[in-house]
This record gives sequence, C-alpha cells and structure tokens, in this order.
Amino acid sequence: SSSSSSAPVRIGSMSLSPSAPERCVSRDSMEDYWSEMKNIEEERQGGPEELMERASVDEAELEEAWLQEAGLSTLVTGTQSDGPAEALLSTLTRSQAAMVKKRLDNYTQTLRKRNRQPMRHVRDVFSTPDASSELTPPVSPNGQIAPKLPQWNAPKVPPSCPADTNGSGSASETVVLSFDVPYSEGAGAHRKGRECQDCRRICKDDRDLPSFQIVRPRQGVTRVNDLSSEDIKKIGYISLIELTTFYDFLGIEMKRNRVVRSRARDCGIFGVPLTTLLENDQKKSPGSRVPLVFKKLLSKLEQTGLQTEGILRVPGSASRVKHLRQELELKFYEDRFDWDQVRQNDAAGLLKMFIRELPNPLLTQQHLPAFTAAQSISSPKHQIQALHLLILLLPEANRDTLKALLEFLRKVVAYEEKNRMSLWNVSMIVAPNLFTFRGKNVKQEEMQGAVAAAQLVRLLITHQDLLWTVPCFLISHIRKMNEAATGKKTPTSEKSKRRLLKRWNLEKERERSEVTDFRDGVIRVHAPLHAKVSMAIQLNAEMKARDIMARFDIENGRGSRSAARRQRQYLFEVGGNIGERCLDPDAHLLDVYRVNPHCEWVLKSRLT
Repeated sequence: SSSSSSAPVRIGSMSLSPSAPERCVSRDSMEDYWSEMKNIEEERQGGPEELMERASVDEAELEEAWLQEAGLSTLVTGTQSDGPAEALLSTLTRSQAAMVKKRLDNYTQTLRKRNRQPMRHVRDVFSTPDASSELTPPVSPNGQIAPKLPQWNAPKVPPSCPADTNGSGSASETVVLSFDVPYSEGAGAHRKGRECQDCRRICKDDRDLPSFQIVRPRQGVTRVNDLSSEDIKKIGYISLIELTTFYDFLGIEMKRNRVVRSRARDCGIFGVPLTTLLENDQKKSPGSRVPLVFKKLLSKLEQTGLQTEGILRVPGSASRVKHLRQELELKFYEDRFDWDQVRQNDAAGLLKMFIRELPNPLLTQQHLPAFTAAQSISSPKHQIQALHLLILLLPEANRDTLKALLEFLRKVVAYEEKNRMSLWNVSMIVAPNLFTFRGKNVKQEEMQGAVAAAQLVRLLITHQDLLWTVPCFLISHIRKMNEAATGKKTPTSEKSKRRLLKRWNLEKERERSEVTDFRDGVIRVHAPLHAKVSMAIQLNAEMKARDIMARFDIENGRGSRSAARRQRQYLFEVGGNIGERCLDPDAHLLDVYRVNPHCEWVLKSRLT
C-alpha cells in the first residue's frame, strides 16, 4: 500500500546553490588554497621543532592495531573474554568476514616471517573454507533479525541513480541512498569486474555535485547522538570492517598511519589533546562535548564575523594573533580573557591555529590516509558512503568537534552575498588546516591533491546532516551483536547460576505477557517526569513516536506554564537488543516493536 512505502526524503539539505569547481582547475583559481598553505608555512618558521616519536612502519603492528580497533583484539592475544569478538564475528556478511580473515592471515604470516608464533591460528577462527558462510546471517531491510541462511542475499534497493525528472540536463542530479544494505554489498560490481553504474555516472560533463536523498527507514532515522556510548563503540568496530571491505571492492588500499606519540601538553589550550581539554572543561561545565575555547571562538565569529568580507581568508596580524594566543593560555580558564579585544580575522586565525596544533589531527592520525584515499573515489555516491563510515569511526570528541566546525562553516557559506566566501572558497581555506598537522612536513601538494582535498571538505560541509546519521544496516549489526553477546554469557558460580535462572524465569513470564500485548497491539510507555507516569498505548501500523509524544503532552496539559518550562521529551527504546535509542519522531512504533520486543519504552529528555 502507498502508506507503507518508504519515500525518499532529504536530510538537512542546504538551501544553497553552490557553484561546483571546474573539472580542470587552474592554479589561479586555487589561489586561496596556496595562500593558506603559505600562511601555515610562515607561522611555523621560527617555531619550536615539533618532537614526535618516529618509528619504522611495521606491518604486523599495523594489522594488530586494525584488529584491535575492529574489536577483535582477542584474536591477537588468544585470551578468552567477554569482549565483542565472538558476537561481532557472528554478525558479519561473507565479504566482511573474508576481510577479517585476510587481515588476520596477513598478521599471522608476518609474525611467521619473524619466527614468532601467533597466539591463535587463523584456522581457529575460520575453521573451514566455508566458515564465512556460517558467520553471515542476513540482516533484513527493516532491521529484523532473520534466521540463518546458507547464503547472504542482499535485498533489492531502489535505483541509486534515478533519471533527471525535470528534463533539464543542467540541474544537479538527485541520488537516492539506501541505508538497508552494507555499502560493500552495493559495490559488488567492482568485485565482479563489471562496470559500476555509480562510477559511470560522473563521466558526463556534470559539474554540479548531485544532491542526496535517503529512503527513510520505517524504524526512523537514527542520528549518532541518539545511541548509547556503548553501542556507538560497537558501531565503530563494524564501520572499520565495513570500510576496509568497501575500499577493497573499490580497489583502494586501506592504509593506516601508525599512531606515534608526541609530547602533548596536559593543561592549557593549544597543543592539548581534545580528550584532555574536555576532561578539564567538564570540571567547569559538566556535559561539555566540544572544547569550551573552540565553542567560544566559533561564537565570537558567528556574532561578529559572518558578514565580514573575506572571513577565514584574510589573515589577522601575526603579532596580534600570537599575543592573543598567549593571553588565552593565561586567562581563559580564569575568566579574565577580554574577548572584546579580538577582531574577526584574529578569531579566525586562532580557530585555524587550534585545529592545526592538535597533537592528534581532528580527522585522527590513523584515519587520515583513509580520508585522503576517499579523495580519489570517482563516484560522488561512493565518496559519500566512504565519508559516512569514516565519520562513524572518529572518536567521540573528534566527531563532535568536527560537527561544530562544519555547522559554523555552513553558516559562513549562507552569508556568501555579504562575506564573498563561497562554498568552494571556504573549502579551499579549510582543507590545508584539516589535512596538515604538527609533526608532518608541510609541502605544497600537487594541484590534483589540493583540488581533491577541497572537494572532500566541500562534501563534508554540504552533506554533514546525512553523514551524522547511522545507517540501519549498522543498527541491525548492533542488535544482532547484543543478542549474540547475551546468549553466549555463561554463569561461572552457583550464585550467579541461581541469579541467571531467576532472571530467565522472569523473562519467560514477561515474554508470555508481551506476546499477549503484541496480539492486542499494546505497549506500556513510562514517562517519569510527567504527572501521568505511565500509559498503555494501543499500536497500529501507522502510529509514530510523535503521536505518543503528543498524547502525553495533551494528558499533561499542553500549553500550560509548567509544560512550557519543561524540556522537550522524546520517546526512547531502552534495553532488549539495544543499549538505548532516541526514536525519530517519524519512527513507526510497530516496526520498532517487531525488531525489539523486549525493550522498555521511556519518554524523557535528550542529554544533548
């Protein structure tokens, strides 16, 4: 029926009409990029030599680091633990499992060359040639946990490259993105040597980036901050395996920088790791997700600089910026710093300096090569998919700080008529600051590399709202991981066995009552902060989370003074096969119930 079909929707689309850069970019048109590179070089001259631990690249160590970041460290150490490895392996597709086997194989062979025995042989993990098929239960499009089948069959997805509907070849195309299927499965044409429609599409002389639309899942769109930190950690494991598999199909080597130690400061502002800054900030402002000084610089620029011509491009006085930096270091945390003395161009200079001087780059040292590799992907759709996975791989502090920066840059572009800073101008200025960092020798890259870096920043600014969502195929992985982990836990003592038996009995009772509830289409929603703290709700196929939110508002006197003061409440699914998920107001509740029948339904405010 038409009511049950999922229509393509635009997430956070911009009302901008950015003119795309020319396919063949002249050196003159890259003036902003090279000017920024020159400013960075001049600023570093005469500065202290950055001392960074240098080490030869060791293949075994890089593979070990990859396995650890993918949540598979027990495959290296050989220890049995309650870690995610076993549960994670049980949720992988054939392609993903084959990639893990390949990395583990490479790690094992490298150790043998050095006459060292691996802790676990690859055969212990993948015992038979067909073992991967046992590790690949399918994930259905709606996120339901499907029974194990002998082969992973990707569900059909809507055409990703629809024809231009307005009959005009000059307008940018609209590409429909489906989050139902792992991106690596969609890139199967590369693996089989066929021509990929998504790559062929940009052979046309089409200078505008396509706009992207997603098929809205019936379980609702999930944004990064909608999930618990535990589940986001697991998302990172799967994203790394999926990105490596995806790059392999595209013929891109998944290189990693070895994380080397620099002499990072543990106090102050500039050159301090993001995590250290946030630990210090949270003592002053609990719940801070972005460094306070970074937020203050963005706020200063938004208040006074958005309409300033050449903002970000025109540098402030080098001596004044140096003086302001020293003042910030001394006075910021004592609330003695005078922000009125900071001019717009000085604030822009301090902002870029803060980003460049992070001991670990904002895009992270280990993943910078993967971001750089995304520049060489010819298809805008595949580029967006790669960036999507890379954003989910970033540590929380980096991801939140990057989002704050991109939101500001979007505002700068929105004032282009006043400040003369187009999307392309802003991207050229920001790219050198994101792709260079302390300890790296800064050399003028080839023109092609400069253009590619700016193109990537352009995609990040334009499609940031889409990139900060979590595809439902990853949510399905999480549900399966959590179910597998719960099923594998075995009691070790008599006391824990009795406790577990008691819990099982309670769960069986609950399941019996929930089966009755499901037949009747009834759930119970808890709202601890409302006057009416609990309500039984009769579900139907089209009931959405927003309907529940509205019902509680009515019950509690919507429009009253107390309701106006109260923070907005959202519906959450809590427990079952998910840690916690804040539901999109447009999520269809019956669909959520079907994939997570044992969850609790709670109405509460979001933390962020």
